[in-house]
Amino acid sequence: MQKDNTTSALPTPAARVRQRKRSNEVPPEASKANGNHLLADDRNKYRSMWIRARSTVWMIGGFALIIYMGHLYIWAMVVVIQIFMARELFCLLRKTHEDSHLPGFRLLNWHFFFTAMLFVYGRILSQRLVNTVTPDKFLYKLVGNLIKYHMVTCYFLYIAGFMWFILTLKKKMYKYQFGQYAWTHMILIVVFTQSAFTVANIFEGIFWFLLPASLIVINDIAAYIFGFFFGRTPLIKLSPKKTWEGFIGASIATIISAFVLANIMGRFQWLTCPRKDLSTGWLHCDPGPLFKPEYFDLSGWVPRWFPWKEVSILPVQWHALCVGLFASIIAPFGGFFASGFKRAFKIKDFGDSIPGHGGITDRMDCQMVMAVFAYTYHQSFVMAQSCSVEMILEQILMNLTFEEQQDLYVKLGQMFRERQFRQS
Repeated sequence: MQKDNTTSALPTPAARVRQRKRSNEVPPEASKANGNHLLADDRNKYRSMWIRARSTVWMIGGFALIIYMGHLYIWAMVVVIQIFMARELFCLLRKTHEDSHLPGFRLLNWHFFFTAMLFVYGRILSQRLVNTVTPDKFLYKLVGNLIKYHMVTCYFLYIAGFMWFILTLKKKMYKYQFGQYAWTHMILIVVFTQSAFTVANIFEGIFWFLLPASLIVINDIAAYIFGFFFGRTPLIKLSPKKTWEGFIGASIATIISAFVLANIMGRFQWLTCPRKDLSTGWLHCDPGPLFKPEYFDLSGWVPRWFPWKEVSILPVQWHALCVGLFASIIAPFGGFFASGFKRAFKIKDFGDSIPGHGGITDRMDCQMVMAVFAYTYHQSFVMAQSCSVEMILEQILMNLTFEEQQDLYVKLGQMFRERQFRQS
């Protein structure tokens, strides 16, 4: 009896996954040809440039809107980016055949992901959450208990995932399962290391998030444009279309942009004021010496017909030069690392969610390097190292219970009365 083959035309979910994976792989012939194929000599470069430019405009517009909406919305954007990055990276080493024999195994990845999210953001935002609910006694006690048991909660969530993993181990699948377990933890380290520093930068002031992120975008666009029109000398074998002309031109453009953008951004309190709570109200603060303009007389340096006899420079602009230097020379190596990683797995992009750009991870490779540097630089060279009244109050609110704070208040009152009595 002849078998009915009509159903073979309908692709199964596993077949669709394999087909999508194959479509993202780089054919050996194209990869080989691409090794000596510069962007300036690409016949389809104008079509790809139009697609890339259109996506870039949409991304920049949406990014500007979120920046205007404020700190919490920027944090929400970071969380969404994290989820998409994790999804792309989780799928990278996924094998459909093996997964079909492990029902529910993929949920374990997301269990570890959200456990890590709770741990990281709980530590970063705990004090700001306390500042937000302080007027309400019930919420204050509730949040205080959540913060007090935050670490042990995250620990037991992780242990639950660990036990879940052990209980799902199957014979002949050990190697694949342990490989996925290690891959999941590596993804969490990569994603949350970057995001933790990014969120910390946001609440120190949007300026310290927006400037580094903008410089990476400017460097990427400038490298593409200079390489598009002038690229002739290959830069690195990992990225065949990257050229020295694009790299040098982008470096100059990025450093100049850093100096100019810092002067523009530094004049808006919405961007420079740190956020001490989780509210969405407008910010007003003392900008501090870094954001107060210093005026320099140019009369002895420029001709008489020159319209500007005086120039104002914010001290933060000198720090911006250092950030721009890093963004133009060091941060691109994050992209080179990602290129080598993709070549190792023989894929063109991590995903296809952004037309002309690839996936979210393809756009965040340099941002991950930049976010860590921006936080490290801010803490080392910008943030005041001495103790302040605000810092002490934050420690009191974070580490003492309401009753202990009342006792401290009474003891401080007694000390002040005794000191006043002695002086009188």
